[in-house]
Amino acid sequence: MSTRRSRREFLKAAAGATATGPTLLRAQTPPTQTVPPNERIRIATFGMGIRGQQDTRAAVRAPGIELAAVADVYDGRLTLSKEIWGDRVFTTRDYREILARRDIDAVIIATPDHWHAQMAIDAMKAGKDVYVEKPMVQELDEGLRVIDAARQTNRILQVGSQHTSSIVYAKAKELFRAGAIGELNLVEAWINRNSVLGAWQYSIPPDASRETIDWDRFIGRAPKRPFDPVRLFRWRNYRDYGTGIPGDLFVHLFTGIHFVLDALGPTRAIAMGGLRHWNDGRDVPDVMLAMYDYPKTATHPAFTLSLKVNFAEGAGDNSTFRFVGPEGVLTIGDNAVTLARRPRTKEPGHTADTFAKATQEAFVKDYRAKYPDRPELRPGNDDVYSAPARYNSTEDHFETFFNAVRSRRPVVENATFGLRAAGPALLANHSLFEGRPIGWNANTMTRTSVASHE
Repeated sequence: MSTRRSRREFLKAAAGATATGPTLLRAQTPPTQTVPPNERIRIATFGMGIRGQQDTRAAVRAPGIELAAVADVYDGRLTLSKEIWGDRVFTTRDYREILARRDIDAVIIATPDHWHAQMAIDAMKAGKDVYVEKPMVQELDEGLRVIDAARQTNRILQVGSQHTSSIVYAKAKELFRAGAIGELNLVEAWINRNSVLGAWQYSIPPDASRETIDWDRFIGRAPKRPFDPVRLFRWRNYRDYGTGIPGDLFVHLFTGIHFVLDALGPTRAIAMGGLRHWNDGRDVPDVMLAMYDYPKTATHPAFTLSLKVNFAEGAGDNSTFRFVGPEGVLTIGDNAVTLARRPRTKEPGHTADTFAKATQEAFVKDYRAKYPDRPELRPGNDDVYSAPARYNSTEDHFETFFNAVRSRRPVVENATFGLRAAGPALLANHSLFEGRPIGWNANTMTRTSVASHE
């Protein structure tokens, strides 16, 4: 039996909260600032680039968290780590030196994608809890190995796509489960960027050289290539080290969608796109579109998913989700969720204006007797639920992780959830580069032959 409330019940419950304008969502209650010594957590960060620094800054804002060590293949970022967090921070080019230390409780992995799985597995086997940036894996066949390692070591692993800890996405989930839009039939999501940095054109430090960079360690299992600092500092542009648009951005969209809908994954994918604007030597597209079919489950009906990312979008930078049903649309964007109510009526509409005037008048008279113009059936005002100003869901996501480290209770975005988001995202690369639809088994989390239409 469905646990979702009727739309009428939902609207009655929501009316009082939305009648006076946008509703401010309540942020998580700040934790106590006093943490007993035995509950302090010493962390290390692997990869102190753009996201690594953002993650570390968010992590150490939590009470009882201390940055103890950093690993990076570029000396300049090791130096910067000491400049920001003090000389007491241990730094190394080799992350395995940090895993050998008994005073490290947990690690943040924010390296290029091709290192995620190996570092996560090594860290868990070394007894460390793991916060690994999305996508959890670069290749599909790595996912089950990460899941197995988490299960065997009994360590906490949380993937760093922060929508699962966001108060905005939690509200969207609540609204959907309450039946606010009726039976879901379509989900649309897109991220557009119209900036150099948005297209991964990151700065190259002038001191980048063989002496300041451990090139071989960066390359790892990727194909061997001559030293080229562009490939290190703009690694997202290359299939050897990154996952392109799907791994960087589609995976965020899948995380949000799967969390809101309690969805496991699609049955098939087809993708299109290409390199349209940023012809800078990269070998991944700057425009991608993908379509996915999702089957009916106990938590949602069958629906189609449309994803789009464009790095040369004239309208500027924006990111939006739309959950579409016959009775409304849930839109997530700008740190808020909006419910646009579109009540379904039994009024079929008519084309009587194509009849002769006398026939038209008679038809309309009879039509209005059957279907009076009732104001309550017209679209109502939108309900807007906004996060507080400067709300940062990354901080909440780290709070979720550290609470799990202390309590040993499982997290939502664990290794299985991580693969169920990364897998369909990576299918878009498979489909694009192979030029054909790809099937997916969401239960076994494996690629299959093309599934039949649901």
